[in-house]
Amino acid sequence: MKYKDYYAALEVPRDADADTIKKSYRRLARKYHPDVSKETDAEAKFKELSEAYDTLKDPEKRAAYDALGQRRSGEDFTAPPDWREHFGGGGAGGFQGFEDLDLADLLDALRGGGGAGRAGPRHAMPRDGQDFDVAAQIGLEDAHRGTTLELQLQRPEGPQTLQVTVPAGVTEGQKLRLRGKGSPGRNGGRDGDIYVHVSLLPHSRYRVHGRDLYFDLALAPWEAALGAEVPVTTLDGDVLLTVPPSTHSAQKLRLRGRGLGNATTRGDLYAVIYVDVPAKLTEQERKLFEELAKVSKFDARRSQEERQS
Repeated sequence: MKYKDYYAALEVPRDADADTIKKSYRRLARKYHPDVSKETDAEAKFKELSEAYDTLKDPEKRAAYDALGQRRSGEDFTAPPDWREHFGGGGAGGFQGFEDLDLADLLDALRGGGGAGRAGPRHAMPRDGQDFDVAAQIGLEDAHRGTTLELQLQRPEGPQTLQVTVPAGVTEGQKLRLRGKGSPGRNGGRDGDIYVHVSLLPHSRYRVHGRDLYFDLALAPWEAALGAEVPVTTLDGDVLLTVPPSTHSAQKLRLRGRGLGNATTRGDLYAVIYVDVPAKLTEQERKLFEELAKVSKFDARRSQEERQS
């Protein structure tokens, strides 16, 4: 059979702990998932990762794999007789067609429990089913109100279509757990889970920071100076924003509870102000601005320095 370096596949050292192995698998699974990856060998790489993780996350299978020694990937090898006695259960006759097995099949054929030299069949140990990761991109409005998605999951036994309910108020990077929807456990082990990793599509109006939203709001000079009531669009519809007098550029005005969220947890919406001027002044506008320049004692540069000090 051909040797496969599962540690190299998962990009972890041979003494990596279970948590490190799990984190590396999830990182690489997101990178090479056929639904999102642009790599030409994504599907093959994803299957290789799944096989490696299935072995190294199981303490019994990992111990048996480590006992085979370290070789070059693709190298032909045969498991030694003492390995068969210790891990095969009952000596070299523990497997039929032993040399013809693939490495993953060999490890899957292990019968857990007991120690070396114990005669007869050994009791099967529980094995947890494999977890899977799938990526989902949704729009901000769907994240705010909740939605139902149809996702394609690549499993070793073939593709699977998932119906996923996304609750209202999910945020960037949130992970949804579909308990028991992964591979079935064996010998009483728990069924695996499916983890849906949510990312938000860029929005034409809002910038997202956690549950808070930011957008740019243009004000005319007189609106900024005198104050105004300005209609703004939120995820829940239009509202009036009160702009206080003497509002300046880069100032943030908060609409509390108008950000991303649900009935119990809501972020805020921030209007980031910038003061705009007409691209072309009418004759009357020019005269009024010239009159203002004559009578005003306002020094914009000094005001800026005072705000920054």
